[in-house]
Amino acid sequence: MPKKVFLSLKYPQLAIDMLTQAGFDITINESNNLIPQDELINICQEYDALLSTGSNKIDAHFLKSCQHLDVISQFAVGYDNIDVQAAKQFGIVIGNAPGAMTEATADVAFGLMIMVSRKMVYMHKTIEKGQWEHFVPTANLGFELDGKTLGVFGLGTIGMVMAKRCKAAYGMDIIYHNRSRNQAAEDTLNAKYVSFDELLAQSDVLSVHSNLTEETKGVFGKDAFAKMKNSTVFINTARGGIHNETDLIEALKNGSIWGAGLDVTNPEPMQPNNPLLQMENVAVLPHIGSSTVEARNEMARMSAQNIIDFYKTGKIPHPVT
Repeated sequence: MPKKVFLSLKYPQLAIDMLTQAGFDITINESNNLIPQDELINICQEYDALLSTGSNKIDAHFLKSCQHLDVISQFAVGYDNIDVQAAKQFGIVIGNAPGAMTEATADVAFGLMIMVSRKMVYMHKTIEKGQWEHFVPTANLGFELDGKTLGVFGLGTIGMVMAKRCKAAYGMDIIYHNRSRNQAAEDTLNAKYVSFDELLAQSDVLSVHSNLTEETKGVFGKDAFAKMKNSTVFINTARGGIHNETDLIEALKNGSIWGAGLDVTNPEPMQPNNPLLQMENVAVLPHIGSSTVEARNEMARMSAQNIIDFYKTGKIPHPVT
């Protein structure tokens, strides 16, 4: 009997074709609505493997209830929605799609930096409101990025691409804070490793590219924002939980920082009455970091390959450890 795989959403056709051609019996959630956890647990009782997304809550309760599953492959890079230790306890192999969205997410971070520095989103809204008035020399001023300092929190693959873009486009100085040194960045970009407090104090643009962990959860809160320059732009395209949104709003209101660009929010999705959406120096996107044809197809390929290789060889190419 062919192994049965449940796809929690309608993923790109590439994943569907790969699994079908490999002989799997697949079922797809054609509605594209997120399945509540209890319902997903019930569905998975009939399946051997699950292709999930970061929106699915794969916690200890889910894993204990579905401990018969052989493998869960996540259509994402991040896996903070999965209790990895519980999965190990129940012998369920977990895979993801690292690196698939590197270029796409770096583009969003770079774009948010420009949008915020020139108030682009807010100024577009003034046109919609019929507020395009005559030229005022001292109105609607942003700032230029040339020669500024980019601080990167989490200088991994995506952070590295963001740093390369900023260095090439604007000659920006690169500083970073990591759990470990990034020698490649230091060699090729003359990046400087600094303490967290130094990162806060020296960055003109501070871009977050780290994983969400117990150590990084809420690390950008009241105290952190208070240590930044009042000219700093805060960018987060990683996970909303890394910043405290209430503290971010207050920092923007009291002028502790200059602006913010977010592709991830806390909570997510953001409510339409959130004050950030009306602020002049803020740009918010609805978590579209991976929203390119190329990135989504690569995520599809990698997440499908995890399942295919597991049943062929007993190992997956992109394991979460």
